[in-house]
Amino acid sequence: MASLRDIRKHISSVKSIKQITYAMKMVAAARIKRAQSAILAARPFAEEMDRLIADLYGELGGDDLYGAEAGRLFAERAAGGPLCLVLVTGDKGLCGSFNTNLLKAAAAWMRANRGRKIYALAAGRKGRDFLRRLKGLDLELSNELVGIFPKVTYAHAQILKEAVLKLYDEAGVESVTLIYNEFKSMMAQRVVTDQLLPLKKHILEAGPERPPRRTDFSFEPQKTELLGALLPRHIGAQLYRALLESQAAELAARMSAMEAASKNAADLIDGLTLKMNKTRQAMITTELNEIVSGSEALNG
Repeated sequence: MASLRDIRKHISSVKSIKQITYAMKMVAAARIKRAQSAILAARPFAEEMDRLIADLYGELGGDDLYGAEAGRLFAERAAGGPLCLVLVTGDKGLCGSFNTNLLKAAAAWMRANRGRKIYALAAGRKGRDFLRRLKGLDLELSNELVGIFPKVTYAHAQILKEAVLKLYDEAGVESVTLIYNEFKSMMAQRVVTDQLLPLKKHILEAGPERPPRRTDFSFEPQKTELLGALLPRHIGAQLYRALLESQAAELAARMSAMEAASKNAADLIDGLTLKMNKTRQAMITTELNEIVSGSEALNG
């Protein structure tokens, strides 16, 4: 049976852990508001960019679209070339299954593409470390962004965009796949595996929920110059949105995980306190029995 001293030490250590988990929960709760505001500000821009590209796709002919230098982002490439993976994870742990689900999705994607040359770009320390540990794959970690969460800026998305486009042009990448966690609510995140490049027609077409838009455009500057400026910005906007979604999802997951950890710590402290009281009561009872037995022995 554990002594009272051991139980008190255990209670003290659990209380210290509870203080840490509660502090982490409060920090995440304070940051989640700003992260949600950043998402609400970025989503309309990304969605409107999709609408604009969809309208331009319907307006521009094949020669205009694929003849322009930026039109390379639309064209499907021959199968069998190298692939590119952009993996967005967290920089730290203690956020439940947030990172685990992302790494499982990345592992499943790489199993499905075993035997192919893969260029990987990691945003987040957990994803970077995971990709470095992988063996037996033709995998090259081309770029990494670590220590950027929870203070993501558009400059980080620009760095990631430049790295993606450089690989797409110079390495002859067949497609670029983006894996990240989408923020759904304070209690739910969704792992998204999306093809970023090439820009597919079904992504650009306006959905049934979108109102009809005008398609009689007047171009200033020329169409090719417009595409050259617009399409890379579209890629940057999608990457920025993914980083912001992942940032908010990580904070929400950490807040939930730390709240559960604090609750479990409180339950453990209650159980240990009860055990300590029972142990102390048993010790008092034993001492009383010894006193009574000694007294009876003297009287007898």
